[in-house]
Amino acid sequence: MNNPDLKSIITEYLAEAKMMQLATVSAGKPWICNVWFAADSDMNIYWFSATNRRHSLEIAADPHVAAAICLPRGSQDADRGGLQIEGTGQLLTKPSDIAKATKHYLSRKIFNVSQVKNFMAHLDRPHRFYKLTPDLIVLFDTVHFPENPRQEFRLQTHKND
Repeated sequence: MNNPDLKSIITEYLAEAKMMQLATVSAGKPWICNVWFAADSDMNIYWFSATNRRHSLEIAADPHVAAAICLPRGSQDADRGGLQIEGTGQLLTKPSDIAKATKHYLSRKIFNVSQVKNFMAHLDRPHRFYKLTPDLIVLFDTVHFPENPRQEFRLQTHKND
């Protein structure tokens, strides 16, 4: 059973962090890359990437993905650990889904509107929005859970529209 405080801690973590490591696999060979991201209130994670990048091609072939997110910390900061996520990655194609991803992404102020449009229109490396729908999020946090820092949050399986 999920701890109700756990969801709010994870949501705050997703709101504070801006970069994640995204892992994909093809033919038994793993790959990991860094992407700037935004999350919605359901803990879905959005990013945009060139459609010809290795991770984008691997998601098209096998949507099972994993991600890791950690916040930068100084040597005097408490060990907040990080998030490990497993779920399903997908290229967004419906205009309503793309609009939602764009709204969340632009709210993070990682890139501005013109920069995102330039990435999307790039002739050699056109970018598109992707979504990670998590099934499991594991938080490691010694601050909020000193007796048992590894906390699992299971999400109901989402169906892609």
